[in-house]
Parts: sequence; structure tokens; C-alpha cells
Amino acid sequence: MSDKSIIEIVDEIPSSGMTVMLLKSLDFVVPGQWQNVVGFENTIRVYTGTDDEAYIQAVGDRVVHLYNDSSQGYQRALWLYQTANSAGGMLGTAAMASKLGESVSFLGFLDKITPKADTSQSIDFTLKTVIELLCFCQINGIPGDSIGDFVAALGEYGGDALMRVAAIVCVDGLLPLGPDFLKMGDAAVSRIADFESNPIFTKIASYIPGGDSASKVGFIGQAFGSVRDWMDNFVQSRGLTREGIVGSVRNYIDITDDKLDYVGAFLDMTTNYYEHTGIQTLARRMVERAMAEV
Repeated sequence: MSDKSIIEIVDEIPSSGMTVMLLKSLDFVVPGQWQNVVGFENTIRVYTGTDDEAYIQAVGDRVVHLYNDSSQGYQRALWLYQTANSAGGMLGTAAMASKLGESVSFLGFLDKITPKADTSQSIDFTLKTVIELLCFCQINGIPGDSIGDFVAALGEYGGDALMRVAAIVCVDGLLPLGPDFLKMGDAAVSRIADFESNPIFTKIASYIPGGDSASKVGFIGQAFGSVRDWMDNFVQSRGLTREGIVGSVRNYIDITDDKLDYVGAFLDMTTNYYEHTGIQTLARRMVERAMAEV
């Protein structure tokens, strides 16, 4: 768990950089839903809609109390958001090395010692999906196996939370894996051994319902299956394509390579959308609860 205060954590959300540019480039997917709310006091001002200093201080004090209360799930949710984000750089490096191994004969040995990009990416995609469910449960104080509650809430997602799920679909699903990304996610959850060797799965395993790896991966499959139709409808209703996503990203980030798997690996290594929007979701939800309690 982070040893920083919630004030420091929210104050350190960046106002610019690669992650912010990526999220801005995805605005066309969920138009007007996301704004980059940064700073602890500013976050309180935005969501309370007031400049009353005494009220802002009271809400801030309550947020600090809620976050510091270990019986609540906020610290655990933050750790999960950060852990999900840490998969990106590791995966991107492995995927890039794998692609280099495929393309350059001299580097062929890399292809033998790094995970296959599609296999790694499929697992990463399903893990990020289940982490979203786990964080939802932690933040709302409900059991970690509450798939039904999560699916129902997903239909009401907005703002930073909707942007994060949009990024999961676009950046970790459609862009690196192509139009069959959901089928590849389905296939991934049948490979228990691949999950057992995945460092992110190992880290979060204690939060996943189930008594052993097989049952935990089974739960991931159940969770992924429950949101599969929502994701498919999300892609179809917005007419999302790999080319459309990259075209929009190029308006903000200088990408010269036309190979979409390279683009996906590059974004994995250079952005941290999951943690960025996760902290924003966490802060917003705590402010909303504090407002109700002050």
C-alpha cells in the first residue's frame, strides 16, 4: 500500500503528459465524459460546486479520515489501480521485444525468452477487466464476487470511470488484439498455467474469489463473460476500429510506425491511464461520500 497521504496522491495527478494526451485522444469514444480534474482541494471544489472554505475543509478532513480507515476499501482499491497500471510497462516491453524477435533474425532469441505478445496481451486485458470489478467492490464496500452489482453499475458508468473502461477496451483490447479481441479474451481464461506465471495475477490473487488458481481463473472467466456483451455493444455502437483509434491518437501523440501492435506496445510503455483515472474515481467517490456525511 502507498505510504503517501490521499492529499499527496491526488495532488500528484499530472495535468499534462503522455497519459493526459492519450485520454484526450479517446474523447471521441466517450465525448465530453472525462475532464482531467487534478489537485486535492480543486477536486473537492469541482464535485461540491462550492467555494465555501469551511465546507471544503470539512469535506477534505472527512475524505482523509475515510482513506486512512483501513476497514474501508479505498487504500486497497488504490493499490489495485496501481498494480493494474504496472502491467502496462512490463507487458509493453515484453511485447516490443517479442515483435523485434519476429522481425529481426539477429534478435530472434528474444522471441524465445519473452511471452508471445497476443498471449500476454489477452491475459492483461482480462486482468484489467477483473481489477475494475474488484476496485468497484472495494470502493463500494461490497463482496468481491458481486459480479451482478458490477454489471448493473457498468451501464451507469460515467466520467473518469467510463473513460477508464473505454481505454481498457480500446488500448488493451481492440488496438493490440484486433477486432477479435473479445474472443481472444475468452480463450485466455482457459490457460490457467499462463495466469499462474503472470506477475500481476500473482500480486492480486488474494483479492480474487476462489480457493486455488483454477477457481480464481474461473472467476476471471465468469467476470469477463459477464461484461463481454457490454463491451461488444460498446465497440459496435460507436463504430470503433483500430485505425480510428490510432488516427485519433495521432492528433495528440507523434506516432510514425504504422504497425498497430507496435503502437499498442508503445502506449503500454509510455502511459498509465489506469492509475490516473483510478485515482480520479477514488477521489470523486470519497468526496461524494464525505459530502453525504459532513
